Amino acid sequence: MRPTVHYLLQTEAHVYALATSASVLLAFYPFLIVMLSVCRDFLHWTAAEQSVYVALSDFFAGEQATFLINNLSPWLVPKLDVLAILLLLFTANGVFEPLEVALNRAWGVTQNRSYLKNQLVSLGFIFTCGGLAILSLMFTGWNHAWIAQAKFSGPLGDWLQRLFFKLAAIPLSVLALFLIYWKLPNRKVEAARVAPVAVVVGLILESLKYVNLLIAPWLAGKLAREYMVFQHSVTILLWSFVATLVVLAGAHWTARHGRQDPLS
Repeated sequence: MRPTVHYLLQTEAHVYALATSASVLLAFYPFLIVMLSVCRDFLHWTAAEQSVYVALSDFFAGEQATFLINNLSPWLVPKLDVLAILLLLFTANGVFEPLEVALNRAWGVTQNRSYLKNQLVSLGFIFTCGGLAILSLMFTGWNHAWIAQAKFSGPLGDWLQRLFFKLAAIPLSVLALFLIYWKLPNRKVEAARVAPVAVVVGLILESLKYVNLLIAPWLAGKLAREYMVFQHSVTILLWSFVATLVVLAGAHWTARHGRQDPLS
């Protein structure tokens, strides 16, 4: 692990992580708007819509989760339209540009895709990841309806909702990571080589949620003093930065054990 740790301490890795996390911040709110609109206006499924809020409370802790949920209340979410989808596509495309460059460097690839090819590949990833997110929400929505019919309420009902969300979200997150590691670099990568790393990275990212729960009160107070009205945006940026470094570490570790393969 020493070479990978050394890689994470380099300026290059931080530049890639910062560029990716900035794109995540730009795409964050439009993505949630589209997910809520799809559940409400296309699927007409209240349980799936409520699953978005379950996901927010799972990813974020304390006052920040309350702030995000309150500002994404159903009456504040506009109806699904083409402009919102185009905005999501435009902002989300930026997530995969620095990621491709970072993964190419990890694998020793010096030639990146052209801008047009990168946009087409990114578009495919956006639809794939968005589809996986909707599938996760649908699975959680079905179980949310089952919990309501079984009349589980209070802490037990909340715990069951989170459990079913994790049972759906973790495998789908691992699948998304696997596809990124496998298809985003501008070279052929063996699926069997990246599959175990995708699982490990997915579990590490899941464990970061619990780290967030532990330090959320301290972090929220510190950011509130230093950034005031921007504290929630900075929180998203910081955790996206950390998560991206974890993803890059997985890519670097895998690539170090596969550079003997010929580039293509």
